[in-house]
Amino acid sequence: MTVESINAITFATHDMRRAVAFYEVLGFRVVYGGPEAVFTSLKGGGDCFVNLTRQPDSRAWSWWGRVIFHVHDVDEIFALATRAGYDADTTPRDAEWGERYFHITDPDGHELSFARRLA
Repeated sequence: MTVESINAITFATHDMRRAVAFYEVLGFRVVYGGPEAVFTSLKGGGDCFVNLTRQPDSRAWSWWGRVIFHVHDVDEIFALATRAGYDADTTPRDAEWGERYFHITDPDGHELSFARRLA
């Protein structure tokens, strides 16, 4: 048996309304839950899901790593985020390892990378 893909990732949030709004700006759509829910599932393209679970303010987390989403147009996602007022950690660029990418941190401190393989 081998793992073929990641279907979903679940992020903790202290503010579901803020987290849902952030992921909707990036093109995800709510398929379960929503801004007032304890658990929300948002669908990206294909079989890609981001889940959000509301946690009490007393629960803290620190840097854990970064999730990478492959997208059709890196620059379009960057424009959507910055037009909505979010500050990206980097601007889109072509990397020596053969991807165009940028990084952004969600309002709860989870690092995201949006990338596309270069031909």
